[in-house]
Amino acid sequence: MTALAFIFFIALGYLSGSVCSAVIVSRLFSLPDPRISGSQNPGATNVLRLAGKKYAAMVLIADMLKGLFPVLLAKIFDVEPMTISFTCLAAVLGHMYPLFFGFRGGKGVATAIGALLGLHFILGVIVIATWLLVANFTRYSSLASIVSMALAPLYTLITIGRLDVFPPVFFIALFVLYKHRNNITRLIDGEEPKIKFKRSNLDEEIISAIEEEETDELLDEEEPEILSPSLEEEKDKLAAILDEEKEKLPPSTKNEQVGRAEVRPPTSHYAQEANALSPQ
Repeated sequence: MTALAFIFFIALGYLSGSVCSAVIVSRLFSLPDPRISGSQNPGATNVLRLAGKKYAAMVLIADMLKGLFPVLLAKIFDVEPMTISFTCLAAVLGHMYPLFFGFRGGKGVATAIGALLGLHFILGVIVIATWLLVANFTRYSSLASIVSMALAPLYTLITIGRLDVFPPVFFIALFVLYKHRNNITRLIDGEEPKIKFKRSNLDEEIISAIEEEETDELLDEEEPEILSPSLEEEKDKLAAILDEEKEKLPPSTKNEQVGRAEVRPPTSHYAQEANALSPQ
């Protein structure tokens, strides 16, 4: 029974995370489909671009709820803490690599926070507080996400105090850091965009963070793709093959090709008359 419960809640968590909040909100409020409009990325950042802050905030809250829901359901059925923690991991992976959208999802921070709130309420509150503190003092949403998720395994040991709960939270942190690899590079290079807001309150910081994620998304889209092999190498190969084929031709064929290249088209009758009339 324990093994069946483990498999069931892992599958439930992954499927819950795979549900696209942006598509649901867009359909409920008759908004443009984020899968075919804007950046074609079904997330809060694209909804912000297409419909505004209010609907983007709804998507963000829905992303948190899809991490919270399966974890709370697992706790209601009184399964083992290890199963609950792996349900958290499954929900985050479902958001990052959704089954219904070609395994291309978001960075998983909102879903991870919702899952951690369900795992242990104080743990989730501490993670949110860490995010707000780092974002307030550094003005980097990505850095706030990286620091808060990196510290989540430590917070788990302090608040829950169970080693069997630690590994799934640790892997959540690893996957979130991996998803932020481009942000880490830009932070090191000093090119990461900062949060811009006028009032220091929670609502404004959250919306500003979504706007920064939109900028991050655009920066990620602008990164050049690596071609292997390169076009230059392909050009050289084709030129070498062409030279080899020319060497195989008999001399008479080469002379005919040269003669054809030197033949000029005859001048038309009208052109000859114009040349005769033109002053010398």
